[in-house]
Amino acid sequence: MSVPSASADGLKRRSVGKTPCPIRRCDNQLVLTREDVQVLSAETERSHPRITLDRYLAYILLAPTIAVLLALTIYPLIYAIKISLHAENGSWSLQNFARLVTDQFFLSALAHTFVFAACALTLEFLIGLGLAVLLDAQIRGRSLARALLLLPMMLPPVVVGVVWRLMLNANFGAVNGTLRIAGVNTAPLTWTASPKLAMASVIIADVWQWTPFMFLILLAGLQAIPPEPYEAALLDGSSPWQTFRHVTLPLLKPAILIALLLRTMDLLRVFDQIFILTEGGPGFATETVSLYIYRTAFRFSNFGYAAAMSFVLLTITNLISVGYLRLLQTQEPN
Repeated sequence: MSVPSASADGLKRRSVGKTPCPIRRCDNQLVLTREDVQVLSAETERSHPRITLDRYLAYILLAPTIAVLLALTIYPLIYAIKISLHAENGSWSLQNFARLVTDQFFLSALAHTFVFAACALTLEFLIGLGLAVLLDAQIRGRSLARALLLLPMMLPPVVVGVVWRLMLNANFGAVNGTLRIAGVNTAPLTWTASPKLAMASVIIADVWQWTPFMFLILLAGLQAIPPEPYEAALLDGSSPWQTFRHVTLPLLKPAILIALLLRTMDLLRVFDQIFILTEGGPGFATETVSLYIYRTAFRFSNFGYAAAMSFVLLTITNLISVGYLRLLQTQEPN
């Protein structure tokens, strides 16, 4: 590192009586070694104490954020790992994780979670993609339609659960009332009280609320596609379906990836909507892993087993996310 002569002269003057600084001259320029830089840094801090003060001030300002992060994230995570590895007698053991393999309630809740997530995700993706393609076209009233479609997403899930619980009421709900007006026999349609229809009820409520989220991301992806590929496809005589399949979908893959990842992670840990609509019932028909974790921890006070289930659910979510990344990533040519 080269410095002006004045700086080097000052360094020489400060080095009188001490170990001489090994300053070398190269091509009529003064070259500093690492020791010279350290000396200059120390001299700068002594002559400019404000630099040192600013450095400590940065740590002081970061301290509250780090403390909150440790208190709300790091410490609970470490504590959850600790209690999940403790057996009932207090010794270190994998008993809680081994119990999951034979726990029929957990396996049933896991199956319900996968069914709920798969059905809701498929419907939300297909409906959201169709709406995005439709409202991406130049049609009248599309701005108003976009605004109206986003309204369900703005509501809290608890509110959505209460609204759909009232709408699906077998006696005075809006759904059965409309079907009766249309001449449909609604006697067997008990919805949330029926073991056969309860899962469909919670899926319908989730699709109604979160399809706008899928629509919003896919619409943004469609609008980010440049017009040149469509112009080239039109010149090649491609049909609308061929253009959609070979041009739109490949270019829409990043948006699809983001939408599927976010919705999958959210669906696998769903709690509030199902808790409000069915509370996991009737019986065990709509019990998901999150609901089972809640009951195990706060109703049966078995926090170690609940923590073990939480880590298993987290692992499953991460594995599925990695699978999406590998499935939807752009294939590089060989």
